[in-house]
Amino acid sequence: MENLHDKRKVYDKSQLIESEVKHNPIEQFRDWYSEAGAHPNISEANAMAVSTLEDDGCPRTRMVLLKSYTYEGFIFYTNYNSRKGRSIEKNHKACLHFFWPGLERQVIIKAHLEKIADNLSDGYFHSRPKGSQLGAVVSPQSEVIPDREFLEYKLKELEEKYENTEVPRPENWGGYIARPYEIEFWQGRPNRLHDRILYTLEGVDWKISRLAP
Repeated sequence: MENLHDKRKVYDKSQLIESEVKHNPIEQFRDWYSEAGAHPNISEANAMAVSTLEDDGCPRTRMVLLKSYTYEGFIFYTNYNSRKGRSIEKNHKACLHFFWPGLERQVIIKAHLEKIADNLSDGYFHSRPKGSQLGAVVSPQSEVIPDREFLEYKLKELEEKYENTEVPRPENWGGYIARPYEIEFWQGRPNRLHDRILYTLEGVDWKISRLAP
């Protein structure tokens, strides 16, 4: 058994104090995301873990790419019939998690999820490379398939079918908007006395609190 007791890191890159944070968490996220996107050691600042609750009561987490965000919430795209899609259909809550180790930062977002308008899903779908569009059509996401060749054969068929025509967006593929009601910003600090600033939505206003590390 590998002993991991001595694998420690000193967190000392920054701080997070109440007097300096934005009043709105989306604006705070915007600032942090901008820094993460510009950091030379962070290749995909928009990579986030999305956790949903499954039928057996156990959360399931997977990595998803954030595609846009507004004051209303955070938008990502997926197959509505996938495991995450089926979980969201039954329980419209999820937790989003960003981890930017180069900045020693995390953002944890609890949110209500809903499908975005069809025209927005259409617009994003047709902005993707054609190979990605075909991949969304080919894959029965989360379903058991016989082998890799099953996907490659279907892809070849569709490449020929849509060689000179537009690929229609599948009805079971589109976007979700995660409307946050709680957002925590975590900044690593020395001696494990990390900064944790929590925004909680109360009506239309955000309450700001500090949590013990």
